[in-house]
Amino acid sequence: MDRTTTTITTGAERREAPPRRRGGRPTREAAARLQEKILETATGLFLKHGFGATSIEAVAAGAGISKRTFYHRFTDKAALFEAVVHRLIGQWLPVVEEEIAAGGSPVAVLERAARQTLAIALSPEALALHRLLVAEAQRFPKLAAIVAEEGSARGIARLADLLEKAAPGAGAAERRRAAEQFLALVLSLPQRRALGFGRAMSAAELDRWASDAVAIFLDGWRARR
Repeated sequence: MDRTTTTITTGAERREAPPRRRGGRPTREAAARLQEKILETATGLFLKHGFGATSIEAVAAGAGISKRTFYHRFTDKAALFEAVVHRLIGQWLPVVEEEIAAGGSPVAVLERAARQTLAIALSPEALALHRLLVAEAQRFPKLAAIVAEEGSARGIARLADLLEKAAPGAGAAERRRAAEQFLALVLSLPQRRALGFGRAMSAAELDRWASDAVAIFLDGWRARR
């Protein structure tokens, strides 16, 4: 007598079972994970060694892929470098935007935005990217434009809207210029010192710097109105 047990699968169960892939192209999720792994590997190598000293072979080896797989996703090392810059901006910018969007008095919003901007700009990754972009400015002038357009423009637009609430009456161009001046006031000296031009500021000094920058800026902005 045959003791083998036969499992009967209904048509409904067959329809609900997820399809199995045997070879062929990876799923969208797998492709996204691989893309992120390549970019994460490349980010670490670029920021540590610079553009010239980072090879496609090193990126492929670090990500555990072949060069053929790499070239399926990026045309060359310059395209990879651009993707790394986009990725970093995409990680940093929403954090500052959230502080602005959270609401509150102009003083409170600007202080939160100033402190968060300083925290990001003075992080090891951001400082390394700043040095790298300065070093590669002639070779990749487009990247500076990307940082300005994507990294700064959206934050500046949000700050310009906030300035309208702080002191109504200024035109759009004047508000934008004032927002750019505010960011320069917040970042210039702390970033310069963090890059090695003088003693780096302590956490307490940075906190006071942010508060003072907001007070000085708003006093001048309101007085002009």
